Amino acid sequence: MEKHTHPTTGATADRHLDSAEQANSHVPLPFPIRYRRALDNPQLQRTLRNFQRNWRESRAAAFDAYAANPLHAPADADAPRKIHIPVPDTPGGAEFAALRDRLAAIKDQVIDDLPAYIDQFQREAEARGVHVYRAADAAAANRYVLDLCRRKGIGHVVKSKTMVSEETDLNAALEAAGIQAVETDLGEWIQQLSHERPSHMVMPAIHRTRQEVGDLFTEATGRPVSRDDIGEQVGVARRELRRDFLEAGLGVSGANALIAASGTVMFIENEGNARLVTSLPRVHVVLAGIEKLVPDYAAAMLQLRLLARSATAQQITSYSTFVSGPPEPGKEMHIVLVDNGRMTMRETPLIRDALRCIRCAACANVCPPYAEVGGHVFGYIYSGAIGLVNTPFHHGLEAGAGPQSLCVSCNACQTVCPVGIPLPRQILAVRARVVEAKGMALPVRLGLEVWSRPRLADLAVRFSAVLGKPFFKGRFVDPARIGAGVIPPVRALAGWRTPPAPARVPARDRLRRRAPVTIIPGSKAAGLRITYFTQCLTDRLYPDMAAATVRVLEACGAEVTVPEDQHCCGLPAIDAGDPELGRRMARQTIEVLERAGGDLIVTGAASCAIAVVHDYESLFAGDAEWLERAAAVAARTMDFVSFLDEVAQLPAGALRRARPVGPVTYHSFCQSTNVLGLGRAPRRIIRDMLGLELIELPEGTVCCGFGGSTSATRPEVAARILERKLANVRATGARILVTDNPGCILHLRGGVRAQHLPVHVLHIAELVAAHLPAQSGG
Repeated sequence: MEKHTHPTTGATADRHLDSAEQANSHVPLPFPIRYRRALDNPQLQRTLRNFQRNWRESRAAAFDAYAANPLHAPADADAPRKIHIPVPDTPGGAEFAALRDRLAAIKDQVIDDLPAYIDQFQREAEARGVHVYRAADAAAANRYVLDLCRRKGIGHVVKSKTMVSEETDLNAALEAAGIQAVETDLGEWIQQLSHERPSHMVMPAIHRTRQEVGDLFTEATGRPVSRDDIGEQVGVARRELRRDFLEAGLGVSGANALIAASGTVMFIENEGNARLVTSLPRVHVVLAGIEKLVPDYAAAMLQLRLLARSATAQQITSYSTFVSGPPEPGKEMHIVLVDNGRMTMRETPLIRDALRCIRCAACANVCPPYAEVGGHVFGYIYSGAIGLVNTPFHHGLEAGAGPQSLCVSCNACQTVCPVGIPLPRQILAVRARVVEAKGMALPVRLGLEVWSRPRLADLAVRFSAVLGKPFFKGRFVDPARIGAGVIPPVRALAGWRTPPAPARVPARDRLRRRAPVTIIPGSKAAGLRITYFTQCLTDRLYPDMAAATVRVLEACGAEVTVPEDQHCCGLPAIDAGDPELGRRMARQTIEVLERAGGDLIVTGAASCAIAVVHDYESLFAGDAEWLERAAAVAARTMDFVSFLDEVAQLPAGALRRARPVGPVTYHSFCQSTNVLGLGRAPRRIIRDMLGLELIELPEGTVCCGFGGSTSATRPEVAARILERKLANVRATGARILVTDNPGCILHLRGGVRAQHLPVHVLHIAELVAAHLPAQSGG
């Protein structure tokens, strides 16, 4: 235990140091410790889950309101750049997409000519009496501020919100030099009192309850502060910080945008503290990353329209300030333009788009793992998806190695990004770098090596289906027989989700002989030649699902071919961070599908359709021959739901039964929503084609937690996301849960069985097949 004196209040309090805490409290603890601490904090999950739910609704309302405002000019639908990311079919969704495309094009223009924009901004700012310094790294930025304080005899610094100062760890540098630094943003001040970094880029203390803040303020001030009255707590902060504003000799701020045309700094806020920080002290220092540059005021105003709605779901923040020089004679303004890895990002082809980021934190606001572990697990200041991408460039690869394993690849981050950053692909690129530098866990490496060889994988699964029989109970592995209750590693993987048992007869064998089916009248797919891509999980674990899919395709009048030498699209290897192994598997799949021919390639695994159609393009980016072959296969590939809705187009009521099976609820595979844009299609199938009652699943498009390798590498996070999903399923009262991807089937069936829920989990193809005419074998 040690005594700690707060820099603002002067109050002393006992501070308990964890045995694992490092001597420098500004240095993050090792990832495993941060991860475990977050998992052990149930209040964290409750707070962040509620925040995410409310933010989604508020953000959508903010963009809808903007689109409906008759006073604004509608966004240009023919923006110079189009980003192909699905958006909600609402006025606000369309408006957001148009604004996003415009701002992304502007940011790309700046990134392309970044040195020239830096020169222009410096020239214009210096013409207005501003001192501009270019800092190559964090140490240089901090050194400039420290030297300035020493030259001016300044020992008291106030700060408004600045992410770059957190990135450079300016507070630690000031404290080491005996300079008092005080955060004046309410959330940042709370975190400073807590001896913690911000847990969110926009709302630093979002993870804290009002009761915790009340206790914290009571301890810091030495006076009782209400645990429930937020107004009283804000008043305490205002009174305590007032002296700092008046006494500080230097104020540090960040910047939301740097306007190159005039050398102007733009910052936005809701509290007014930034205006005090930038105007009262005799010296004002702006710390800003070079990516904050925009060409002109029009671009800055466009960013304003997107930033507030994306960050806090406001129409506009309370204060929008533009500063073009010192506030009055005798005062100084300094701008530190920070590189710290940004030019390296610019020179890295896939990563350079991350420099578009406007720090709204929308990617964290929709990230399922973020809701379970919060921002501190990410280690450094940039949390959420963007943190997984840029932290290795600012702080080194090791700093981002642990957190990158949290991503469940749901792609939600990309759909809400106001500048369309391809975050999911970038995260996989960083993961590949981590694997290249640090290697892969031996069991994963061996498993992928076996799986990348189709014949060896086939033998391995067939043997496991026979040799593992003593451990199976029906179609599932019996958790008790594999020691899930007593062996910690097994309990972590299977104590909350019952694993499926491999099928003794895989789908490839079962589909050799197929009974004839009755053609559904009105199908527009009649006469088509279709190659069915089974998908490896479906083939080995769920042959009934494969059989159901083929029956429906044939009932739609298609001639279906099922290649027996097909195997895996390569997604497991890509997801695990080994793109070379992924390419090996992808080539085998492309060759098989090329030989099979046909008009279309249809799969019941939306994830594999996405891999072929979207991921192969980047996977083979450096190989012209295979890129062309991959594109040809991708052009014929589609998922089962899209086929039924867009190609077969069965008429309403075509498969309606006299006695419906009862109400169903639907979980949309996250990438089906976020990549393919399948919003209405599954509902048309269930409600119109099958005539069933559909109960909308709360958070029905949020990831179930499977996340490919994440459910194995971070099973605790996967289990909690699954529990969130199953709680929503229970709330519907439906006994049938339908989805459209085998990974979700594995995860949801395993969770339903482990919790003994009276819910039947079906792939949508199985639901449709159950409604086929009886004479077709249904």
